[in-house]
Amino acid sequence: MTAADATVAPGAALAIPPRPRTWPRAVAIGAALVAVTVATTIPAIGGVEIDLGAIARNWTNGLDRIGQMLTPDWSILPRTWQPLLETLEMALVGAAISAVLAVPLSLWAARPTNPNRVTRRAVRFVLNVVRAVPDLVYATVLVAMVGVGTLPGIITLILFDVGIVVKLVSEAIDSADAAYMEAGRAAGGNQTQINRVTALPQSWPAIASQVLYSLELNVRISAILGLVGAGGIGRLIDEMRGFYRYDALGTIVLEILVVVIAIEIASNLLRKRLR
Repeated sequence: MTAADATVAPGAALAIPPRPRTWPRAVAIGAALVAVTVATTIPAIGGVEIDLGAIARNWTNGLDRIGQMLTPDWSILPRTWQPLLETLEMALVGAAISAVLAVPLSLWAARPTNPNRVTRRAVRFVLNVVRAVPDLVYATVLVAMVGVGTLPGIITLILFDVGIVVKLVSEAIDSADAAYMEAGRAAGGNQTQINRVTALPQSWPAIASQVLYSLELNVRISAILGLVGAGGIGRLIDEMRGFYRYDALGTIVLEILVVVIAIEIASNLLRKRLR
């Protein structure tokens, strides 16, 4: 093609290529997702059984419980202060200890900060195992080992937080630009020095953000761990549920909601200061 051929005459209309047809592919993907979802609800082929008839017959029972929870019994408040404080203490201690453990583990689990494939994969394997076990299973086993109280709850929260924080922080280190680490190697530094001087300062915002997020999760989780005797306000929730005092249960749920929102607001303010 010559330059003359490539020249467009003044006033000539430019041909716009037709828009590619993507809707058939989108329809096919959507149909496949719907088919898989429907298949998982058919017991004959191994799916779960969803009894819509039972929901239709018994929905009034749930409506009655919800009505009781929407009319809180404020007289239960004096009994909630100590368990709620215990829950907050568990959440804070679990987040603090997991933050200390997560710093070296995150560096060992990331490729730029740990080039040794054997140790990196070993750390990741152990963390995968830790994350694979549900927190209620940890709490149940620990209650049987060390007894009822806050200790099994704190240990459970530490295991849960370490698994989550290390995974997210190590992935952030993997996806970050590692040019600053190459500069450290060029200057003759070993891996430990490079991690301490370059990688760790770059990772502090991600570590702090994930630890604050784990603190928010800990308040919710510790409320559930009390159902198996691992301390916190969950024991009071289990007691109120056992006595069918859903009005008192509504008060406790509202109290937890206020605390979680307050922690979320505080953590968001701290994240903005760390950026």
